Amino acid sequence: MQSLRFLISAVVVTLVTLVAGLACAEERLVPAESGALALALAGASPGDVLRLAPGRHDGPVVLEFEITLDGGGEALLQGNGVGSVITVTGDDITIRGLEIRGSGDAHPEVDSGIKLDRTAHRALIENNTLIENHVGVHVFGARDSIVRGNTIIGRRLHRMNSRGNGIYVWNAPGTLVERNQIRYGRDGIFANASRENIFRDNVMRDLRFAVHFMYTNMSEVTGNASIGNHLGYAIMFSNRVQLVGNLSLSDRDHGVMLNYANNADVSGNLVRGGTTEKCTFVYNSHRNLIVGNRFEGCEIGIHFTAGSERNVITGNAFIGNQTQVKYVGTSDVEWSHDGRGNYWSDHPAFDLDGDGIADARFRPNDLMDHILWSQPAAALLLGSPAVQLIRWSQANFPATLPGGVVDSFPLTQPLLIMVPDEIAQIEATTRPAWLDGSTDDDDSSSLEGH
Repeated sequence: MQSLRFLISAVVVTLVTLVAGLACAEERLVPAESGALALALAGASPGDVLRLAPGRHDGPVVLEFEITLDGGGEALLQGNGVGSVITVTGDDITIRGLEIRGSGDAHPEVDSGIKLDRTAHRALIENNTLIENHVGVHVFGARDSIVRGNTIIGRRLHRMNSRGNGIYVWNAPGTLVERNQIRYGRDGIFANASRENIFRDNVMRDLRFAVHFMYTNMSEVTGNASIGNHLGYAIMFSNRVQLVGNLSLSDRDHGVMLNYANNADVSGNLVRGGTTEKCTFVYNSHRNLIVGNRFEGCEIGIHFTAGSERNVITGNAFIGNQTQVKYVGTSDVEWSHDGRGNYWSDHPAFDLDGDGIADARFRPNDLMDHILWSQPAAALLLGSPAVQLIRWSQANFPATLPGGVVDSFPLTQPLLIMVPDEIAQIEATTRPAWLDGSTDDDDSSSLEGH
């Protein structure tokens, strides 16, 4: 009975404290005057809402307890070019409706427009415009943060690798990043040594990578659009990632790259090239589901290499790629599952029983492909009678074919993945610098540089 009374007393004290705190919380208007914001923060109490008047307000500022900064879409918070413009160290802090400029440019400190430090939990960063900061939003170990609906425009330095990322997430479980517009800078979203994050419905363009994962596990990348970047989605040294329903439109090198990525679900994605080197690059990655994607208009539909094993590849559409598959191996690799393979736009086959499965199996590569990959100069002989004889022989005597990809149940109809009108409009009006032959950016195709 004594313990029950103690518990009831503790609950009552807690409720009284919360009510008292709410009663003390105020909404205050901060004028756009030099030093006004610093004074308002010095006199604020937990739970206060500071509404910044239209105009310029001076940074940097540090937010140490529960508070809301609301710029109403008309207030500018200007940093002094050193460090981060806003540093968040407390819990339950909201920053919305601000234009934020003027961070420093130090890489080791990761100077940012907004930095959420390790001690910050449940921060809400929404509907801000962050312009030409080194990093837009840095989630540095802060748990359960939300970064939503922001416009982030990075710097356009001579070398892309010298720029900062739009959103940088480091060891920050529970982070949700959604509906942001990110342009310029280095990578749109870079997640490193993190887990249980969600990145969805973001639009990213004119970047090195749209989404870049390093050692980021059990996380979701869904419904995003990458337009005109060097590379769309780079999933590296990461496990159990869901890469679902994303768009890669006219990205330069790869649409999707799996590099030492295992147990991933890669499904429902559209990679549409035009100038794209590889729609998809799978490098030393195992036990992945690559299902129901559309790979279209690339130099190579999928490059599959470095001993990648036990992957399920089915239900995909390979359409109009110059080379549908690049795979060099001495044994056959089956690309179908439970009697269902993939659609190949260059597979001339019948479906006499009308079950949607072609009557003849498909091999995307022959001996000449293997020769050309190892000896590119042999391309000069492609039109020669000797090459035509080799290909005729392989078509009529399959035992002469080398090891490689085999689809025993190719589909006769491709799946369709639609591009929303607003995304197609952005794609039509985007012209990245590399498309005009610019050579001032770092090479993103080398795995060692990632």
